[in-house]
Amino acid sequence: MNITQPFPANTGQLLLQGNHLSCVRQERVLFTQLSLQLNAGQLLQIQGKNGAGKSSLLRILAGLAQPDDGELCYQAKPLAQSLPAYCANLCYIGHQSGIHEQLTALENLSFWRSAANLKRGDDWALLAQLGLAGLEDVPCRMLSAGQQRRVSLARLWLTPAQIWILDEPFTALDQGAISLLQQHMLYHLQQGGAIILTTHQTLTLPFPSLIQLELAYRW
Repeated sequence: MNITQPFPANTGQLLLQGNHLSCVRQERVLFTQLSLQLNAGQLLQIQGKNGAGKSSLLRILAGLAQPDDGELCYQAKPLAQSLPAYCANLCYIGHQSGIHEQLTALENLSFWRSAANLKRGDDWALLAQLGLAGLEDVPCRMLSAGQQRRVSLARLWLTPAQIWILDEPFTALDQGAISLLQQHMLYHLQQGGAIILTTHQTLTLPFPSLIQLELAYRW
C-alpha cells in the first residue's frame, strides 16, 4: 500500500540547505562550519560515532533546535521566513516512538490523521501490511518495542510531507520490517520526496541518490 504523494516528482529541486552550521552542547563543539543541501529525490545519510552530533544535527534540520552559528534555508529562503511551509512539508520521527501508549494502534493512526487533517483511509490494511494484523485494538503499551516502532513508522505511509527526517528508523525492527521500510523509502524518493536519516544499519537496497555525510567525533 503506497499513498500517492501530492508533490510533483521534481527530482533535483533544492529543498533544504544548511550554510556553515555549528552546534555546541555542554561546552563541547559537535560540529562547525558544516554545509549541506538536500534535493528532491535524494537520500542523505548522516554517519558518525555515538556523540558525534547526529541527532543534534537532525533536530536542527527539523527546526526543533537552533544552530549556534550558520543558517538553514528551505527552498532558498531562510527558515525563519518559511517555517510554516517547511513544517507542513516535513515528517520528523526521532528516537522516541511518538506514539500514545495508552491508545491502540488504530487510535494512534486516527489521531495522526485528525491532527494533520488527512482523509480517512484503510488503516486496518496498513497495519496488516506493517505486520500488526490482530494487534490493531491492543493498547500500544502492551506491544513489543519492534511493534511500537512499526506503529510509529506508519506515519510514513500516511503523511503527504515531501521531506522525511528519521533518527535511527530501523531500531528494534526485524529484517522483514527493515526491508519493507527501505522499499517504501525508495518509492518516496522516486515520487520526488527527500529523506535525511541516521542509522547504524546497512542499507540493503540500492539507493541511486544516496549521499553520505560523516560527522567526526570531537573531544
